[in-house]
This record gives sequence, C-alpha cells and structure tokens, in this order.
Amino acid sequence: MSEKLKMPLYNKVDARVLKQQIQQTTEERTTISFYRYFQESDPQNFRDLLFVAFSELGIFGRVYVAQEGINAQVSLPTANLESFRNYLNSTEKLKDLRLNNAVEDDGKSFFKLVIKVRNKIVADGIDDPTFNPSNMGKHLSAAEFNAITNEKETILVDMRNHYESEVGHFKGAILPDSDTFRDELPLVIDLLKDQKDKNIVMYCTGGIRCEKASAYLKHKGFENVFQLEGGIIKYAKDTKEQQLENKFIGKNFVFDDRLGERISNDIIAHCHQCGAPCDDHINCANDACHLLFIQCKACAAQYNACCSNACKEFILLSVEDQAKYRSGVNLGRQVFKKGRLRAKLGDSSPES
Repeated sequence: MSEKLKMPLYNKVDARVLKQQIQQTTEERTTISFYRYFQESDPQNFRDLLFVAFSELGIFGRVYVAQEGINAQVSLPTANLESFRNYLNSTEKLKDLRLNNAVEDDGKSFFKLVIKVRNKIVADGIDDPTFNPSNMGKHLSAAEFNAITNEKETILVDMRNHYESEVGHFKGAILPDSDTFRDELPLVIDLLKDQKDKNIVMYCTGGIRCEKASAYLKHKGFENVFQLEGGIIKYAKDTKEQQLENKFIGKNFVFDDRLGERISNDIIAHCHQCGAPCDDHINCANDACHLLFIQCKACAAQYNACCSNACKEFILLSVEDQAKYRSGVNLGRQVFKKGRLRAKLGDSSPES
C-alpha cells in the first residue's frame, strides 16, 4: 500500500462537530454533481484512491462507486476547482466529465466526505444479463428539449420519485407515483406499453437515472427514446444563459442538506400538515423518525419541526429514554405519502 493510502480512509470526526465547522466557515465553496457509467473491476480500490485524492482537495459529499461506474454529489473549496478538474482529467475513466454546478448554492450542502462501494450506482432492480445500459436514448440540449416537448405527440416522463416531482416538474410531464427508481422502471414500461412508436422524452435531476432508463426502454422495444442532457440542473443553467423559455415549474429536489433549489417562483406543493402553499422539504426533528416531508414555517413552529404530535412529544424525552424506545426499531427510509404515514403513526399523523 502506498504512503497516501496509509491515511484514514473514513471520516473519524463527530458529525455534529463537522456540521458546526461548515456553518462557521467563510471559505467559498462550490457544489457539483457528476456521474459516469464505466466498467471498474476493483471498485473498492478505486474508492480508496478517490477518498485520498478528494480529502486532499477539501471535498465533502456523497459518492457511490460500483462496477458500473460512479455517481457523486460533492462540494469543494472554489479555489480548488482547477485542481479538481486536473485530477479528474488525469484519471482515464473520469476524463472530460460533465460537471453540473448547483443552481442555488452556498457551498454548505455537505459537511463530510462519504464514499461507498455499492452493487450499482443507481439501484434499478434489473436482473437481465442481455440488458446493455450503454445503448441509451438520444441526448437533447435545452433548446432541443423545448422544441420536441412542444410537439403534441411527444410523451414526457419524469424519472424521479414522487416526492421530487411534487415540488417541481416540467409542464405536461407524466409524474409516476413511485418511491424509488427501482419501482418506477416497470411502472413506466407498463404505462407506455401501447405507445412504443411515440417520441418518449425522459428527464431527471442530473441525467444519471435517464441514462439507464432510456437504455432500458430501448431494450424493451421502444423506438424513439430521448433524454434531457444533464437533467434539470443543466437545463436551468442553459435556459438562463441562452435566454430560452424555462418549462420547469417549482423547485428541483436535491439529495443534500439543501433539499431543493428553486428553478421558478411557482410554488406547486402544499404543507403536509396544514395544506398551505409550501415546497420546503424537511426531515422530522425526531431522529427516530426522520420522515422527509413538506412543512411550512407556521407548522414548523407548532410541531417543533416534527411531523406529528407524537414525534413532538418524543423529542422532549431524555436522551436515555429516547434511546430506550428506539432500541430494536428500524423504520428504514421514511418519506411522506398520504395514507402511509397515517397507518404508521395511527391518529398522530400530520393531519391531526
């Protein structure tokens, strides 16, 4: 092992300390997302090399590495952007990567570096050895996307989860009611099964899900499949710079501490507790729950940033009592969906 790889390859500092540090820093930082599909025979070693290089550049964020490639959302000191690009270009598999800069960004979207080895960079549920993810749909620029979606026969599909499209989406898009990309793929295939000859245009946050989804639709016999290049993030940047019509309404949901970046001034969602117009996602302040839901400022004050009266009361317990009640309970990832939350919480749901 090289001298560099003898350094700790995981974060060792308490998360609360790191959060406080990032909030107090005056250092200018930039948030970036990127991905690429490629074959990697030793993802663990690739992961370790990335951790060393990214740590030296002051990079924070969430990175997934797998045999099929890399998926990353990171922030780094703006002063290190050129060094970061040089590093990527010095690595053959990462050379000439498209980097998507965040639309709304204070550089404090992440507070530590986490790089994980996964089976796939996007969990898709596909178990078909004949599927070729590199046979993807045609990429569309912002101008091309606007033109083709103006045609009456075009079918536009949002390839994100329901809680993402709830706060923002393209006009006229089909919005599948799915919790995960894994669930959405078969749902979309079934939904469009009788329209295989139509122009199918897909979009997602940064493009990574559409790369695979468009290839899967072609694998299933769809003839004319397109995808928005760079996703919503690049589209927002390009329409502004090129003075094109912005067809996206509302917020773009992002998977970092910001939980959203505004693309248009439209507020199309509602508070899950009182129904007032609102598109601000929050995680329940009860760490035993951590439900992701939409909460307005008035309800945040009323419920103490919790999703229900039950959670509001729970966080008033001592740390020891909270730990005792949480013991052995694993709710998994919780996302608000009408009906589901009521079943979980009984009569203590947000509507109560």
